[in-house]
Amino acid sequence: MKMSKSKLLYVTLASSLTIFTTACGAKKTDSSNQTIKFSQNVPKKAIKKGGTLTYALENESPFTGIFLSEIADTSPDVEAAAPGDESLFSINDHYQITDKGAATLKLNHRDNTAKIKVKDKVRWSDGKPVVAKDLEYSYEILANPKVQTTQYTSSLENIKGMAEYHQGKAKEISGIEMPDGPNGKTLVLHFKELKPAMLNAASGFYWEHAAPYHYLKKVPFEKLVSSDQVRKHPLYFGPYKMDKTVQGQSTSWSRNPYYWRGKPNFAHIYMSNITNSNVSQAIKSHKFDVASVLDSQWLQVKNTKGVNFVGKKTLSYNYLAFKVGKWDQKLGKNVENPHAKMNNPALRKAMAYAMNVDVINNRFYHGLKFRINSLIPAQFTPYYDKNIPTYSYNLNKANELLDKAGYKKAPGALYRRQPNGKPLVINIAVRGSGENSEAIWRNYIQQWKKAGLNVKFLGGRPMEFNRWVAAVKSSDPKIDVLEGSWGAAGDPSPSVFYGEKMPYNFARFVSPTNTKLLDEIDSAKSFDKNYRVQKFHEWQRWMYNKAYVVPTSGAYSVTAVNSKVTGWSLKPSANVWYEAGFSK
Repeated sequence: MKMSKSKLLYVTLASSLTIFTTACGAKKTDSSNQTIKFSQNVPKKAIKKGGTLTYALENESPFTGIFLSEIADTSPDVEAAAPGDESLFSINDHYQITDKGAATLKLNHRDNTAKIKVKDKVRWSDGKPVVAKDLEYSYEILANPKVQTTQYTSSLENIKGMAEYHQGKAKEISGIEMPDGPNGKTLVLHFKELKPAMLNAASGFYWEHAAPYHYLKKVPFEKLVSSDQVRKHPLYFGPYKMDKTVQGQSTSWSRNPYYWRGKPNFAHIYMSNITNSNVSQAIKSHKFDVASVLDSQWLQVKNTKGVNFVGKKTLSYNYLAFKVGKWDQKLGKNVENPHAKMNNPALRKAMAYAMNVDVINNRFYHGLKFRINSLIPAQFTPYYDKNIPTYSYNLNKANELLDKAGYKKAPGALYRRQPNGKPLVINIAVRGSGENSEAIWRNYIQQWKKAGLNVKFLGGRPMEFNRWVAAVKSSDPKIDVLEGSWGAAGDPSPSVFYGEKMPYNFARFVSPTNTKLLDEIDSAKSFDKNYRVQKFHEWQRWMYNKAYVVPTSGAYSVTAVNSKVTGWSLKPSANVWYEAGFSK
């Protein structure tokens, strides 16, 4: 499940990418040994207005169909809403918020406030203006306990009065001001303190979307997620308005006649689901104008005619999380269990050392995935610490760690027991959304077996994606280990994923040291860049030593774009839904 702090803003720093791979045991003729170069932009051509763009939604399961930013928390839903669901703010190619978006942002260090001002021409797709109340209402949805959205995090409690409202102690959020009234264009947020991450997109300390109050106000908070206003007929202020959605399968769009920037180039957008097994053939047959290339299918499609391939090194990464607690909905925080099966760093590290990640990446992903060492993507220099070691494949080390920690194996036995003598069975929750997911994870299970660890799929095989999401979010007690992926966004702060009060902390670990370091990373003191770099490095080292969450692979993302399409770009600053079109 790919998630971000605000609508999965996937960005990259470079204008072009070069993939360097090392092939473990691969033949010299294997393309995984080759250097692959991608541009982030398709060739620029003259644009003609009109036409229907077809876009592939690559999902093994139906998307949920929650078309409200404040509630949607899975990448399939976010992607299916993308033509209409525009952020309030635009960014440059360094992830910094600019004044070019639907709203502007101004921080005031004297009184710890942020002023957000919506531009006059910004309107919902029903013609109603976007006003201050729409911005304020987003915070009500996020914080109202009846909604139970995972988008509410403790980062938002830096806004004065948010925690009190969330806890039901106040009827209004005291730290949100509408100086020109609900129908004005200005919202002022009063913070306990300003954070350095606030200068960048998706910081998590304020919300970057709006919710149409006039359209949703009569829907009870607890019924928002199931309402027709959210599921079937959402309103957006982006380039396109949703005409129709087939539940879990497709979305159809036409131009938003009130779009504040002007008329977008495509007349219509049609987005539809396709399973992974059909992607390569769809690209080769030009079924879609835009489709993401699956890493495992790159060799099958790379020579397709009439297609431009654009690529980037993503800010997303795969990880292995060792669950040591649960999410307490009532308390609104993670609660660690010191007696949890996986609450032994030696066991966690042994499992990491027993994963032959490099071999898997070369065998299945043809150089488009690569081993990483840190939970902070390397693009975030200088915050990324290149000196963090990797848990590279080392069965001897894995067995040594387990022996020393008391995970003994009786003579003739296949598997180790816990230090208390009880059998050790480790249930792993794996998403079945990848073409080769079962083969890959059966390989890892075999590697763990070599270390004497009895690891089994929860449910006997990789899980259907939506079932995996439900199990992980609910802290299913049967889960011991889970694999997943995060998509980082504009600021590298890891607090939204790993804080004590963060629902996305799927390992459910809690530590005063972790809390202290995350607080320091996001403190006002960290406006001093050198100080912030230091704290980032300290946190990465601490996470490496504790191994509650172990990063496994980063990835290059490649998109196949019909050669008749121009203006399509993967740069952070790009607004493809407005800027792209068919060439003349």
